[in-house]
Amino acid sequence: MDPLTHLLDGPRARRAFALRVVMDPNWSIKVQDRAPLTLMAMMSGNAWLEAGDERFGLRQGDVAIVRGPEPYTVSDDPSRAPDVVIHPGQRCTSPSGTDLQTSMTHGIRTWGNAAAGQTTMLIGTYETDAEIGAAVTTALPRIAVVPAGEVNPSLMGFLEGEIISDAPGQGSTIDRLLDVLLVHSIRAWVALHPDTARGWLAGGTDPLIARTLTFFHESPAEAWSLDSLAQRLNVSRATLAGRFRAGVGEPPMTYLANWRMLLASELLADPRLTTTQIAAKVGYGSPFALSTAFKRRFGVSPTGYRDRTYLGAGTAIQAPRKGKPARPLEVGEAVG
Repeated sequence: MDPLTHLLDGPRARRAFALRVVMDPNWSIKVQDRAPLTLMAMMSGNAWLEAGDERFGLRQGDVAIVRGPEPYTVSDDPSRAPDVVIHPGQRCTSPSGTDLQTSMTHGIRTWGNAAAGQTTMLIGTYETDAEIGAAVTTALPRIAVVPAGEVNPSLMGFLEGEIISDAPGQGSTIDRLLDVLLVHSIRAWVALHPDTARGWLAGGTDPLIARTLTFFHESPAEAWSLDSLAQRLNVSRATLAGRFRAGVGEPPMTYLANWRMLLASELLADPRLTTTQIAAKVGYGSPFALSTAFKRRFGVSPTGYRDRTYLGAGTAIQAPRKGKPARPLEVGEAVG
């Protein structure tokens, strides 16, 4: 199972913040919400996306994937100073701190400086740091832009329809569509940038590395070693180690250890699973061995990670609905 497939089969987006943003000149939005990942689909008009020293022009049909948590700016003119600031929890204010949520809300999950403007964007923000996403997103640059025509526009249109809908079940539908749009966008970006993709995205172009990744992803609990892998692949240890490191950027067993930790962090979302069961699923002989490796990777025990990430996430801001101000939404339940 490759990481993209796993992204769809795992604890998918459940608390994603989805919004239809409508803007008329002049405008500039500084986003400092510290979200781990944001997807931006241009439905009409144009915009500039800036992060650090990088600047990208976006036009209708483009999709941008933005990795957090560093801030970035979206505007109609890169020389314009921000007039809106997005804070953690999706709280929006003026640069001086004046709350703008109510004044910029225009119906169900629609927000902006105009009810009907020149530029319309769909914003999908993954606000949790479920680590399995890192297996996919860390292989991407800070900003990955997929040009118009590379992602089916009907998918974007369907997502827009759900965002502004108040039909039963639309929350879950938005999450699923956002996941699918993310995967399609990553696929498209990799196809357009085969020489600049990193990590497993780059390694997948080498048949030997691709088979190794398949073993890791489909059978993480197996007692893999460099010797057993090389024997299964009918190559020497040196050949396997050299090609994997050259393609993926790290040794095979280091990759496997990181992958197991990402899987463990994801499985902790299910309160029905004990650490003993999780240890067995990701290739550790005991919960103690898992806890030692997990704490070394994340700086906290599996139980502490579960409490902090899935049981003690606090509150998030619900997207505007029916023109009313956003309100706190409890998200303390475990993700199944």
